[in-house]
Amino acid sequence: MAKEALVSFDVERIGDMLIQEASFFKGVRGQVDRLHKDLRAMQCFLEEANKKQEEDSRVRNWVSEIREAVYDAEDIIDMFILNAQSLGTHSFPERAFKKLTNRYKVGKKVEAIQLGLQDISNRRESLGIKNIGEGTSTSRSAQMLQDLRRSTPHAEEHVVVGLENEAYKLVNQLIGRDQRRRVISLVGMGGIGKTTLAKKVYNHTQVVEYFPDYRAWAYVSQDCRPRDVYMQIIKQICSSTKEQVEMAEKLQEHELGDFLHGHLKDNRYLIVLDDVWSPADWSCLAKKSSNDPDCLGSVFPDGGKGSRILLTTRYKEVASHADVHLKELGEKMVDKCNGLPLAIVLLGGLLSKNMSHIEWKKVHDNMSAYLAKEGQIAGVMTMLNLSYIDLPSYLKPCFLHLSLFPEDYVISTRKLLLLWISEGFVLQQDRQSMKDTAEIYLNELINRNLIQVVRTSVNARVMECRVHDFIQELAIEKAKEHNFIGTNIIVDPHLFPSSSPSLFSSKSRRQSIYSDFERYASIEHYSTPYLRSLLYLNLGGICRISQLDFITKCFKVLRVQDLEGLGIENVPSIIGELIHLRYLGLRHTGLKMLPLSIGNLRNLQTLDINNLKRVPDVIWKITNMRYLYIEEQEEDDPLKIDTVQNLQILSGITFNQWIRNNSSKLTCLEKLKIEGRCELVEEVEFSNSIAKLHSSLKSLPPSLLECDPMPILEKLPNLLTLRLRAGSYLGKEMHVSSDGFPRLQILQLLRFKELV
Repeated sequence: MAKEALVSFDVERIGDMLIQEASFFKGVRGQVDRLHKDLRAMQCFLEEANKKQEEDSRVRNWVSEIREAVYDAEDIIDMFILNAQSLGTHSFPERAFKKLTNRYKVGKKVEAIQLGLQDISNRRESLGIKNIGEGTSTSRSAQMLQDLRRSTPHAEEHVVVGLENEAYKLVNQLIGRDQRRRVISLVGMGGIGKTTLAKKVYNHTQVVEYFPDYRAWAYVSQDCRPRDVYMQIIKQICSSTKEQVEMAEKLQEHELGDFLHGHLKDNRYLIVLDDVWSPADWSCLAKKSSNDPDCLGSVFPDGGKGSRILLTTRYKEVASHADVHLKELGEKMVDKCNGLPLAIVLLGGLLSKNMSHIEWKKVHDNMSAYLAKEGQIAGVMTMLNLSYIDLPSYLKPCFLHLSLFPEDYVISTRKLLLLWISEGFVLQQDRQSMKDTAEIYLNELINRNLIQVVRTSVNARVMECRVHDFIQELAIEKAKEHNFIGTNIIVDPHLFPSSSPSLFSSKSRRQSIYSDFERYASIEHYSTPYLRSLLYLNLGGICRISQLDFITKCFKVLRVQDLEGLGIENVPSIIGELIHLRYLGLRHTGLKMLPLSIGNLRNLQTLDINNLKRVPDVIWKITNMRYLYIEEQEEDDPLKIDTVQNLQILSGITFNQWIRNNSSKLTCLEKLKIEGRCELVEEVEFSNSIAKLHSSLKSLPPSLLECDPMPILEKLPNLLTLRLRAGSYLGKEMHVSSDGFPRLQILQLLRFKELV
């Protein structure tokens, strides 16, 4: 499904390029259009193919061939646009000749791809791959994973040391004095030990004594079937005779719910529902059993006898439906064994063998591989793979993108969301900004326990996050399967001597560098001409680079370049040739000047830089810019930005620069951060410019005002966040009318000593 999702994104991107760059395709438009249609047609078979590829290597290769064809098409189109753009500097006769040559070459390459697609299509039927139908059958491998995950309360369990306190608290929740029926949830990522803890308390002496007759354990799984769950419970409650069970098996699902309800309503019961995957599954299981007026409206009735339902789940949305959330237990379990007791169980079994020091060192250096191998098919990665399989297609590229970050790396969510947008992973939603949509994607991955929250803001938005080691291993494994990433590079002089040839795949689309960038720059890169994303991630220490020319020369179709934290002396003017660049991150680089040629980056959506001496007055040319971060400018030179009508975030513009632009043209602006001092003579102009802003503005942190800004700001109809920090207002009073700030959610006034 990840391959299907990635292919879909790339095919849609090709379609977007055909629309946006229509002027470049004269002479080859028909061929490229047909290729796009052929690729879209192949998408129809990918869902069926993905169900088969885990069991059949031929199908797996077939899917890979489609992916490679899409990559090839994307590369051809990107290079064709790049070459067409470069012809502007040639004389007319030379330009005309090169245009014909380029069209002929791209025509031949497109023809070759189409022949390859025809061959791929011809082999489809022999592999048993059909068009997408109405069915949603699960592949054998996915079913096998679910079968392996299937739990029973009596299965032999390895002892996980250190959960005694957690078990004690949970037992008290189950046998407490509250006589209402209570739903208790255990939530956490796969392998964290939820089921182990649930089994421990299910079989605890006090629990068995408290629920002597009506105690049942039911495994739910991704493929939730209420009838199967009800039958698991009915077969375990002791008052159910063989005849009653046989009768129950003949009932319809809603009748079975009535039957179970009738057995439970006058008794104290404990039901464990292990591995609930969605709120909808829980609602379906606990739904109204029938229209019988005697029913209490739920399969699991509240008879006032102290009954309990214990849920284990990977998803916070499911836990939100419970009466008691044992989140603190999950957090303590995370602390045990770096978050995965299951991993330690397997590792302990491995290291209990007679092993030499060298063998132990091998295990240490590649722990995940050893665990998966020694645990065989039920290893850690196999268990976690269930969470990956369950991801919707739009989340899979975002999850795979996490493979670019090193172990234990704290990720800025602001940057992460902008990277996802620049990569094209975020779908445009009606009346919702792409950044808001990206934040929804992030929260979905957090709720699925695939991303861990490190820090939140005052309004509970996630500011920093990280990925668990084993989740990251899963992301890397999946990403490498289809060239989503190349090797994540920790450059070592022994691994990459300057004389060694390039070790990177020509199909690598993304690379991240974790250490010596200077050495990385010295490596031969001409074997990866189609790299789309290059990230430098500073893991501490000082690293500098004197020349960045190699990036433009070697990676001509680059879309994302983030070099935050890398010491940079200058950016070469040839950066303006990277016409496909969408994201340029140069924060904390020490860079003081940008070349005027950045105005040629017409597809740039995000520019993130700080501490420049001055921002070149060419931003007005970059009409696709959406997110502009230019904080802490040293000089206050004029900066025209009112032609950039797609701009959504503007952070770091000075008062002087702001009031010289026509703010009424910035109709998409949602967040504005203004820096510097506003002189008294400029305050009227500032107030007028704010009053002209479109109603989409949601956040505004102004600075150094002498007149009360509230009478103007309170009239902004969609303002959600207003931050005024020490010194941003120099007056002694602020006045707000009773109907001002109709949508304001957050107001921060920090250290205003002059206010009375």
